[in-house]
Formats: sequence, structure tokens, C-alpha cells
Amino acid sequence: MRAATRFAAPAAVLLALLAAVPAGADAAGGRVRPTTDFARAEPGEEDPGGAATAHHAPTARAFAQPPANLPFGRLLDFKVGDAVFRKLWVSAPSSTRSSDGLGPLWNARSCQSCHVRDGRGRPPPAGETATSLLLRLSIPPQTDADRRALADGDLAVVPDPTYGVQLQPFAVQGHRGEGSAAIAWTPVQVRLADGTVIALRRPTYTVRDLGYGPLHPQAMLSPRVAPPMIGLGLVEMIAEADILAGADPEDGDGDGIAGRPNRLARGPGGVPALGRFGWKAGQPTLAQQAAEAFALDMGLSATSGRAPWGDCTPRQPECRGAPHGGTGEDAVEVAPALLDLVVFYVRHLAVPARRDVADPRVLHGKRLFYASGCIGCHTPKFVTAADPARPELSGLLVWPYSDFLLHDMGEGLADGRPEGRAGGRDWRTPPLWGIGLTEVVSGHTFLLHDGRARGLLEAILWHGGEAEAAKRRVAAMRRADREALLTFLRSL
Repeated sequence: MRAATRFAAPAAVLLALLAAVPAGADAAGGRVRPTTDFARAEPGEEDPGGAATAHHAPTARAFAQPPANLPFGRLLDFKVGDAVFRKLWVSAPSSTRSSDGLGPLWNARSCQSCHVRDGRGRPPPAGETATSLLLRLSIPPQTDADRRALADGDLAVVPDPTYGVQLQPFAVQGHRGEGSAAIAWTPVQVRLADGTVIALRRPTYTVRDLGYGPLHPQAMLSPRVAPPMIGLGLVEMIAEADILAGADPEDGDGDGIAGRPNRLARGPGGVPALGRFGWKAGQPTLAQQAAEAFALDMGLSATSGRAPWGDCTPRQPECRGAPHGGTGEDAVEVAPALLDLVVFYVRHLAVPARRDVADPRVLHGKRLFYASGCIGCHTPKFVTAADPARPELSGLLVWPYSDFLLHDMGEGLADGRPEGRAGGRDWRTPPLWGIGLTEVVSGHTFLLHDGRARGLLEAILWHGGEAEAAKRRVAAMRRADREALLTFLRSL
């Protein structure tokens, strides 16, 4: 890596990088075109969620606020949804019929257990069983039927025949948990151009104390920490065409960035849809994301067609035969009204207002973020679509700093586990809004899909693949510029 005494992107380079970023459907009005003026903050930049931004003190509750424009009459639904999100579920049968059906195998007893204060999860400390980090499981296709199902989109993955698609370390009374994740850390040193040495840590995952026999010999493990919950309703409101406008799967412009959509064959109503939620963009809507989380994380059926035993496989007959909490014709354990309230709450968790948007160091760091090419994936702005049913989230200029597409992030971050149209090196670009409040809300600074990075700079230095060039530009910065870049990110 070539050393640099001073990082300063020539104007021509900066303009070329900005021109390569799709302007979006609202380009005629100029609202979403990336700026080239870094002398001042842009109009509305202090409100990353537009009128739905929360203007709340930056405290530990900063991610748990409703939108500022949510009518008073809908606040009750938000608060009741919050209560369901926090609800501790119990095993069946129970006298609390609206709260039973947990498991028999599970990762957590409530949504809040993983998304503490609606924030970001973390790897478990040594000696503790992971709660806000889980392991997804799958195996390569074994038969022609498997290959057809994957190609047609009827399956996103082929489950492990014994343990299903997710490892559940906990179980209700009378059953055994499936095992727990064990993490071994290997130090990796990176020397920056100014001589600074950064110590990264590379995780290796295994499963210990397996409760139902060995994993399949070809089992693939994918660690996932719980992502922050803010702004998800705004993401759901971005027009599919605006996201697809940023896709460049063949890298036609030659910039080294080839964002791809995760097209899901089975969206709402069984029609194809764009995946936009989850670490690999595996879910198209918040309702489907919530139903899957209930099923896999807590063993609760929330929609008809979901089994009340969650992820228990045919090789776990006692689990499948255990009592469940299903009631009604469809025998769902999470009543439709409760699911609707959770989705309403999650949909309306507001993005907090930014801090210090006009500070000269923040503006300088913003210029460096743009000039380094980071916005090739972390698209700054979108305008949400109009929906009469969701007026608070409609027609807003929002600043997620994500294109919501899949990118090859290199071998260093690869989990080696394909999911749908996402390959083993692919990850969806995570939104950056609120990232500067991670420590305030979650009590830590662990970042990336498995929490390996212990701060912003470590997260940047793990970037590879399509982000390799941008990572190298950051590594070549002088210390003062690098600190300005991090100051900008902390303001988000």
C-alpha cells in the first residue's frame, strides 16, 4: 500500500466518484443527488428520517422513540407494540394463553432480549451463551430436487437435516438445547500508511455441546448479530425502482462496485419481491421478517402455515410432539393482532436526529467519505414513496447511507454460506444512520455482521472485495484526515 503524506482527492476524482452514483427517481428535483458542496450542511441533513426523525436526547433510549410526526391517536399502538416487543413468552401449556408457546427450542424469550433498547447485538463475552448473536445453518444442495428448489426460489437454503436453519441453544423444560456457539479469536495486524498499527481480530466459529448428534459434515455456519431497529419503516417505503436504479451487477461503469438485488421468488402474496431486510437481504417486508424471527428465534408461529414447533426438524420428534400454544383455526401462537402491533412498532421506530452537522471537522470528514468512494455502496439519500395508509413515512427525504443491495465484501468477511441470490461473500449494505450512538444505546461499539470490529476504524479495515479500493484510500490517509472521517461517521 502506497504511503501518502496528505490525503486530498483532486476535484476531478471527486466529481467522477459522485457521477458514478445513481441519482435516483427524484434526480430532476436534485433532492437525492450526492452533493459536491462540503462547505456547509445540506438542507434537512440534521433530520435523517425527514419529518419522521426523533428529536430526543441522545441517551440509551435514543433508538426507542416514535417519529416526531406520529399522530397522538397512533401513539397507543406504538406503545402497546413496544410492550409486545418486550413480552417474555413462556412454554405451553400455560394459564397465560396469549403468552405461551415458546420453543420448544429457542434463542430468546422476547424480541427485546436480542435487540436490547432496540439497538445492536454483540458477540458473547467469554463463558456466556450467545443471545444477541446467532448461528444460521445450511448445507449445500444434495439432490436435483434441492438444486431445483434453490434455483426456483422455493428454498433460500437447504437446512441442516438435524438442526434446521438456525442453532437454538435453549430449550423449554424437558428438552435439550441444540448447542452453543464457540468463538476463537485470531489477532490480525494492519499497518496504515502513517505507521499506525491496528490490531484486528478474526473469529472462527464452532458449535459445542451438540444436543442431537453431529452436524452434517458439510454444514455451513453464518454468525449474525441482531441489527439496530431504527428506520426500518422508512426502508420499507423506498420504491423498489429507486433501489434497483443503483444495481450494476456486471460493473458496467467499471468502478469495481457491482451491487446486486436479492430477488426473492416468494414475496407477499407469493409474487416475486425485492429483499431488503436482514444481513443478506433475505426478507422483503417487515411483516415477513417479524414472522420469521418469531419462528426461528422463539419457536412461535405467527402466520398460518408456520409450524408451532419452530425450527425443529423431523430428526427431533420429541420437539415436534411437544405441547404448543396455538389457538384458533390456524393454530397460530402469536395472535394476528399481536403480530400487527409488533410490526407497527418496528415500522415506526424513528431515526434519531444527527449531531454537529455543520461542524467543520464533520464536513471535512463527510468530504473524505464521499471522495474515498464509500458512497458507492453507502448511498446517502432516498425519497420515500407515497402510501395513504402510512402518511407519516411518505414522501420524505431520508439519509440511510445504504443502497440496500448485495456486495461482494471479500474473503475476510465471507461466511461461505449462500442464501437465496446472495453468495458466500455477499452482504447487504447496512444503513449507517444512528451508528454514532451505538455505544450510548447498546453499551458497546461492536460492528459488522458478527460484531468482530470493536469500532468504526476496525470495521472499515475489514472491508474488501468491492470495497477494497475505498478501504485502501482510508488506510492511506494522514491521521488528522482519518480522525475527521471517523468524526463524520460518529455524527450519523
